[in-house]
Amino acid sequence: MAIKKLSLEDFFDEADFTLIGIHTSIEDYRLAYLLNTKLNLNLKRRKKDLDFSNTSKFPIFEWEDNKQLNTWNLVSNICKIETNNPVIGNSLFNDTGKVTETFYLLPEFKKVNYILKINDDQLSSKKNQRIVSQIQDIAHIVTAYIIDVNQLKSKNNLIFN
Repeated sequence: MAIKKLSLEDFFDEADFTLIGIHTSIEDYRLAYLLNTKLNLNLKRRKKDLDFSNTSKFPIFEWEDNKQLNTWNLVSNICKIETNNPVIGNSLFNDTGKVTETFYLLPEFKKVNYILKINDDQLSSKKNQRIVSQIQDIAHIVTAYIIDVNQLKSKNNLIFN
């Protein structure tokens, strides 16, 4: 009897989504509003954030376009969590201050603030470039560009459902 072994790489051969990295310092709700007005979207914050086992939570906005049959997700790439720093042994300073830990959704792109994921296998590169140029036209955005999905090591973090 033959045994068939399935691998996750079998399902990730072809990327049926587009990733756009966005560099900006504005808040997530404001970026979602600006994208909604500029790209004619309807991004809304999900009730539950992306929650990973290392206690990091990433805010996520989503819009399901029923006309074009695609889904748009805006997610923060950076999650900062403040924890108490316990005093270990005899230290020179008896301070139990706070320590800020930083987690990244895509650790390969630590400088990217937000990721826009478009689930659509029929988007042409011309349309992708038009979306990127429209995003770059927003006054508060420093830059935006398409991320090559095939070069990512952390593709599993992009499964939102």
